[in-house]
Amino acid sequence: MRTEKPIQRIALAYSGGLDTSVMIPWLRANYGCEVLAVVADIGQEEDFEAVREKALRTGAVACEVVDLKAEFASGYLFPALRAGAIYEGRYLLGTALARPLIAKAQVETALAHGCDVLAHGCTGKGNDQVRFEVTYRTLAPQLRVVAPWREWDLRSREDEFAYAEARGISLPVTPEQPYSIDQNLWHTSTEGGVLEDPAMAPPDDIYRMTTDPADAPDEPRVVEISFERGFPTALDGARLEPWHLIETLNEIAGSHGVGRVDLVESRLVGMKSRGVYETPAGTVLRAALRDLESLTLDHATAVYKEGLSTRYGELVYQGHWFTALRESLDTFLDASHQTVTGTVSVKLFKGTCMPVARVSPFSLYQEDLATFGEDAVYDQKDAAGFIRLWGLSAEVRARVLAGSAGPSAAHAPSGAPTASESMAPESTAPGREAVLSG
Repeated sequence: MRTEKPIQRIALAYSGGLDTSVMIPWLRANYGCEVLAVVADIGQEEDFEAVREKALRTGAVACEVVDLKAEFASGYLFPALRAGAIYEGRYLLGTALARPLIAKAQVETALAHGCDVLAHGCTGKGNDQVRFEVTYRTLAPQLRVVAPWREWDLRSREDEFAYAEARGISLPVTPEQPYSIDQNLWHTSTEGGVLEDPAMAPPDDIYRMTTDPADAPDEPRVVEISFERGFPTALDGARLEPWHLIETLNEIAGSHGVGRVDLVESRLVGMKSRGVYETPAGTVLRAALRDLESLTLDHATAVYKEGLSTRYGELVYQGHWFTALRESLDTFLDASHQTVTGTVSVKLFKGTCMPVARVSPFSLYQEDLATFGEDAVYDQKDAAGFIRLWGLSAEVRARVLAGSAGPSAAHAPSGAPTASESMAPESTAPGREAVLSG
């Protein structure tokens, strides 16, 4: 019988939240090993020195804080934005995009510090366990994985509160506000507590990045966003690093109440879950890019890209970032978005964002062709021949049906009886049946 080697050192993806706060002492007690805490700075509002001190105080042998903001923005958020990635029509994938990057940094840190095991704080009911572990298997299949939520006897958040209290561990949440909050450069998501009842409206105090639209300024704000090959490069004429552009636009759009979504989504494990998401910059950037694409992409490419966007969103949600398919889709987008360059003006007002002007050196819009006024480049008589050819297949089919079954059959709905059939007396049925059987 094969037995696993004793664990020497575990690299734990650590946030200092409720779950991972109790995991350091639990892992030490149950596996008798050292625990290395790996903290990812992906743009969340956090006192990382305090997080480090807490990890060490609760038993970690070391705590590594890895700054991933720049890589997150340029290598994950902007490619997904260009792809139009969205899940079930509404979710801009803030958590799903962060997980493969955090897992990658965790693997790199674990290998650098001689760890033989990877651990995460994801529950057995959620999507994140899949995202982390698929990345682990892709980048470091030789490392063992420990998922405490699938092993320990703690069955609820109340059990975790009791476990932490008994060991003097401070927590960032309370039993009165037991929300599960995930924050990064792209968004804030809030789940749990009263939100577990889809019939309950979200309480006002859960929002962190956005102003209530009712309290937003009474005057609209217009922002100009510049793109090059489908990637944002400047805000109001100022070139900014990707992470800084997102951070700045979050403040502007959030102050106007833009980016709130309250939705029920389909988790990978089969259940529905309800969450509230705030994605101010992402909401504005998505609207602006779609508007610029309408100016610079031909119809066939734009339609194909719409289908690609759905598939891209699904593979991100399902934890398949490090796959050949995602890389292949990005290769297509590299080609399709060579001309998606220009500037879009977006008006922000009380929770809404509306593109109002756009310009591009690669614009496919030609005013002398589209004008309702007099022009010298389009002969409207040409439209008659075009229409005849465009409708030719429908006309031929109608003629064939009319010639074989009479005029009434040519326009009868599929499966509907013709007039002669519906008026036939029942007494003819046996005879027809006899002919058919013969």
